[in-house]
Amino acid sequence: MAKSTRNKNGDTGATVGYEAELWRMADALRGSMDAAEYKHVVLGLIFLKYISDAFDEMHARLEAECGEGADPEDPDEYRAQSIFWVPPEARWTHLKAQARQPTIGQIIDEAMAGIERDNPVLKGVLPKDYARPALDKQRLGQLIDLMTNIRVGDEEARAKDVLGRVYEYFLSQFASAEGKKGGEFYTPRCVVKLLVEMLEPYRGRVYDPCCGSAGMFVQSVEFIRAHASGNGNGGKARADISIYGQESNYTTWRLARMNLAIRGIDGQIAHGDTFHDDRFPDLKADFILANPPFNVSDWGGDRLRDDKRWQYGAPPEGNANYAWVQHIIHHLAPTGVAGFVLANGSMSSNQSGEGEIRKAIIEADLVDCMVALPGKLFYSTQIPACLWFLARNKRGLPSPSGRGAGGEGRDRRGQVLFIDARRMGRMVDRTHRELTDEEIKKIADTYHAWRGEPGAGKYADVPGFCKAASLEDIRKHGHVLTPGRYVGAAEQEDDGEPFAEKMARLSAQWRAQRDEAARLDAAIEANLRALGF
Repeated sequence: MAKSTRNKNGDTGATVGYEAELWRMADALRGSMDAAEYKHVVLGLIFLKYISDAFDEMHARLEAECGEGADPEDPDEYRAQSIFWVPPEARWTHLKAQARQPTIGQIIDEAMAGIERDNPVLKGVLPKDYARPALDKQRLGQLIDLMTNIRVGDEEARAKDVLGRVYEYFLSQFASAEGKKGGEFYTPRCVVKLLVEMLEPYRGRVYDPCCGSAGMFVQSVEFIRAHASGNGNGGKARADISIYGQESNYTTWRLARMNLAIRGIDGQIAHGDTFHDDRFPDLKADFILANPPFNVSDWGGDRLRDDKRWQYGAPPEGNANYAWVQHIIHHLAPTGVAGFVLANGSMSSNQSGEGEIRKAIIEADLVDCMVALPGKLFYSTQIPACLWFLARNKRGLPSPSGRGAGGEGRDRRGQVLFIDARRMGRMVDRTHRELTDEEIKKIADTYHAWRGEPGAGKYADVPGFCKAASLEDIRKHGHVLTPGRYVGAAEQEDDGEPFAEKMARLSAQWRAQRDEAARLDAAIEANLRALGF
């Protein structure tokens, strides 16, 4: 397998190397097929290759142990090792042998059905429409050939999370290819990572009411694994979390289920409309992470005017932003914390009663931190975005959810931290920006220091970047939560040049430029006259 190369930024999502090479090859086989359709063709096959690799490796091991009583055709042997059982008709060797047959689409559909039949956890999740006439069977066969020599599911590949990297890279590329439609199911990795690093969801109930392709959950578990050996928490971090998610789009819900399954993450992922069919009505979550769709106008608010979730005011029927905010508040445990993405307008809008709702939430002292994000982070929209952080308990008392839950640290009642990160990030291509690992750490460290968490260092306001404001400060600004109003301007570094000398130099420079402009104007005028104009 080709060696995967990483960019110098680390693991924030803009990976170049093996994943990009595989994408280029797979995308070349797409032809005229729409990216939204091709997405499920490719990701379904990648998933199938993953479970086949793991199965084949275990199968070979059991064959070698037949003399000791092992049975390579006993499904329980595989399930005991948390490996999916793959029936004969679904094994990659069988698909590879049939890849050039005109019936390959039907063969893959039968393979997917067989895997769902023998692995109930995958029931209704895998795509089974490879036989449809619109799908070029020759290209489908080429895709199988392409993937045959790529190991994504054996033990070595699982240790390196090869499939996780490939799967996530493909999700991001499809989101980019589909534009607004594709971005709805994919939150850029650097944004997810920032939310997770700030909230630190070590243990307890983690909830995402609009989970898309489940990126928030994947990053939460990765965070726990990355910190499991210590890093300031004494080695106590364990994957002691329960996952709850809901997604309204059926095909995206399937992507989420596959995304968790390939990583062996258990979670309750429900399909349905979060506002009108809340599948976890009694859930009180310790951590809520979300990227709700921005400014949704057709969310059916007219049918929910008296909903119990609207404790701080009925959201406007033409914009779901404050319906999401209040849904999240409704599901927060007494020591729960939430971090979520919203359009910048949510911080200052006074339309249709939004200002009054925001005022009520601020006066209830639920807002913990606001972060203004740089532009061009999202595939789905160019609308500027921000991060909201809410905390039920700002008293600084220990909480049962352990490190990262709402009560830990100092008493923050009556205060809100504002962080302006708009000047951060680096362009990774012509249209997209991402936050670097160092920038994510700077923002998260600032938040933890302000909260007064053990070992987080001492907090101090930094002009142009962060400011701890009181509720009285926020009242003076009309309950607007835009960080730029509070952090002020960054301090300018003194260049040591005396003021009088600088003014003399700049004045002379301006006059020289003015004279040069006059000379150029005269030359242009003369040329035009010479041409008869």
